[in-house]
Amino acid sequence: MDNNLNALTTIFTEFYYWVTIPFMFLIHVGFCMYEVGASRRRNHMHTLMKNSMIIPLVTVTFYYFGWWIYWAFPNGPFITGGLELEAAAANTPWSQTMGTNLGDRITGVFWAAFLLFSWTAASIVSGSVIERINSGAFWILAVVIGSFAWIIDASWGWHYGGWMVKLLGYHDAYASGVIHAIAGGFALGVLVVLGPRLGKFAADGTPRDINPHNPWMVCVGLFVIYAGFWGFYVACNVPLISPEGIGGLVTGETWTATTIYLTPTTLSAITVNFLMSLSGGMLMAFIVSKGNAFWTYSGGLAGIITASAGNDLYHPIQAMLIGGVGTFIAYKMHFWVERKFKIDDAVGAVAVHGYAGFAGLVICGFMLWGHPSSVYEGYASINPIGQLAGAVIMFGVLGFLPGWAVAKILNAMGMLRIPKEVELLGLDFGTNQEEQAASDDVRNAEQALV
Repeated sequence: MDNNLNALTTIFTEFYYWVTIPFMFLIHVGFCMYEVGASRRRNHMHTLMKNSMIIPLVTVTFYYFGWWIYWAFPNGPFITGGLELEAAAANTPWSQTMGTNLGDRITGVFWAAFLLFSWTAASIVSGSVIERINSGAFWILAVVIGSFAWIIDASWGWHYGGWMVKLLGYHDAYASGVIHAIAGGFALGVLVVLGPRLGKFAADGTPRDINPHNPWMVCVGLFVIYAGFWGFYVACNVPLISPEGIGGLVTGETWTATTIYLTPTTLSAITVNFLMSLSGGMLMAFIVSKGNAFWTYSGGLAGIITASAGNDLYHPIQAMLIGGVGTFIAYKMHFWVERKFKIDDAVGAVAVHGYAGFAGLVICGFMLWGHPSSVYEGYASINPIGQLAGAVIMFGVLGFLPGWAVAKILNAMGMLRIPKEVELLGLDFGTNQEEQAASDDVRNAEQALV
């Protein structure tokens, strides 16, 4: 660090990303609460353990190869160039910057922020498949999306040099598609193979409601996710950068915050838009669901996700209205797909993240039509066709297809779904028999003393 200003900028950036990490950890806490609240009592421990083990499995695999993928593949499958091996070399597990290198204060916290995005993508899938998936199969799926599929789409559509940004004018500042649409599409691909929970559909195909076991926990879990989403938004920005740092393309001499595309933004602007899109989603969900608590709380999340693609540039009223529109689409699509295709999405994850994220990308293409996608010359501007193509790539190509393919392989190997008998008894019975036997032994001993 060659001068005091650069030193302060570096230290501030390190602290900035470090703060986002515990905030985003709250997203995972919220998902655990949300999923346990939505599952029935006989499946609680299985649900918790299934989600908790995302942390070590995705962390280790993301360290070994996921982070390298982000830096190596921005040109896609040789669309705008080859592998970026030089840039990726600094992000291999044996690189100095990935260890306790006191000369690099940024890589570790930036890596960790992206890692928490990986956990989020895997956790989204986790909720949709509760109460019938084999834990081992889910953990394989979590690694596939968390350390492979989503980080490829981040490299293509989030990296400042990503081919989708350059050629399509793709814009997704706060990850309507890069995390949410891909996770929703991946979950849908898995659900097509996994099938519904026993008893979900009547003999005539009519879906039955399987209500949340604990609505209070669902509510609190979603509010914890909202809180974590603050950190998510902030982590999608670069906190402080000089005009020279982005080629002198920002007017004047003022240092500024930027989006991940290096376009100027402010925390003030995204704070207002975050709250307005959340409010628009909750209001719409309350209206369209006729006051259903589960969907009202979920609607706030759908509203944020819909507006996230363009929330760096929307007016707050736009953010509110777009959040409401996306929530309406997500709600209607959920029940149409459920009835038409017999898809059992246990917590509405495909709808809230996938359909809302897809809609948000398309809406962004129209609302921000013609706006520069990047500060760099020669990049395509934001446009409806590019955003629609990006939505299809995120939801379908990198989301649905890998989820479906890996689930098909696991299913063919007999690994995907738990046996019917275990599902009827409860997954906790199948995975915690030793603990239950010990508990029964203590209970019998107690009764013998009475």
